[in-house]
Amino acid sequence: MKPAAFDYVVADSVDMAIEFLARARGSAKIIAGGQSLVPMLNFRLVRPSILIDINRIPGLAYINEIESDIRVGALTRHHELETSRIIAGHLPILSCAMTHVAHLAIRNRGTVGGSLSHADPAAELPMMALLLDAELHIASATGRRTVAARDFFLGALTVDLTDDAVVTEIVLPKLPPRTGWGFEEVARRRGDFAIAAVAATLTLSGGVIAQARIALTGVGSTSLRAVEAETLLNGRALDRDLIGEVIDVVRGAIKPDTDLHASSDYRCHLAGVLAGRAIEAAWRRANEDAE
Repeated sequence: MKPAAFDYVVADSVDMAIEFLARARGSAKIIAGGQSLVPMLNFRLVRPSILIDINRIPGLAYINEIESDIRVGALTRHHELETSRIIAGHLPILSCAMTHVAHLAIRNRGTVGGSLSHADPAAELPMMALLLDAELHIASATGRRTVAARDFFLGALTVDLTDDAVVTEIVLPKLPPRTGWGFEEVARRRGDFAIAAVAATLTLSGGVIAQARIALTGVGSTSLRAVEAETLLNGRALDRDLIGEVIDVVRGAIKPDTDLHASSDYRCHLAGVLAGRAIEAAWRRANEDAE
C-alpha cells in the first residue's frame, strides 16, 4: 500500500519542529528513523497532514558521560547504544538489550527518542528505560519538562507527550558498584518482537541484595516493573527457594493477552522462566564483581 498524501518539512531546530507541531494541532508526525512510522503510513494506520523531519537538527545525537549519569540524545541510533564504550562500561545490560532489537539495518536507522515515543508493548528500549529509572527531557510550545520513565508510558503506543511536544534527551543513572545484570528474551525468530523478555539488576551489600530491579516487556499493554518481586528480593541472599518465590510473584503480577504468537498462559509461564534466569545471571555477575 501507499501512504495518504501529506506535506513534508525539514526542521533545523527543536523550536522549528515544535512550531510546526503546534500549527498542525495534532495532525502532524515527527519522523527520524521512520522504522515504525513508515510501515504505519503505508498501511494507512496513521494519516498525518504533515511529516516533520528532525534528522538535520544539530546536537540531538550523542552519548555523554557525566559524574552520575549517561545522557543520550533523542536522535542517537540503536546501533550507537549497542556499540558505545560508555554504555558497555556503565550500563552493559543496555548494550546487550540493543542486540535484540530487530536487525542491524533497522538498528542503524531507528532512534532512541523514536522508540520511546512509539512505546511498542513488546519493544526492548521502553523496558530498559523503566529498568534503569531513566528520565526523559521533553520540549514543547509551553516550555521544557522532565518526566520519569515510569510516568511516561501510559498504554500501548501511548505516552505522556502532548501534540506539540518532542523528546530531546534521555538521562540514564549509572548502575551502583557491585551490580550484576541479566537479560533474557524469547522471540519466534531472531529480530522479531519479543513474545516475552525480562531484564534484571541486583546490587549486593554484605552478601545480600541491597537493591533489585526487574522489568518485563511483551506481557502487557506497556513494559512494566515487577515491584512486588523486587521487594521480595531486597535484603536476602539468592537461593533456589527464593527464585521460585520470585517466579510465582512475577507470574501473578501479569495478565498477558492471547494473540497469534502465543497464548496468555504460555506468555505467563515464559515470563516466570525468563525472570528466574535473569535473576540468576544478575546474582552471578554481581558476585563475580565482588571477587
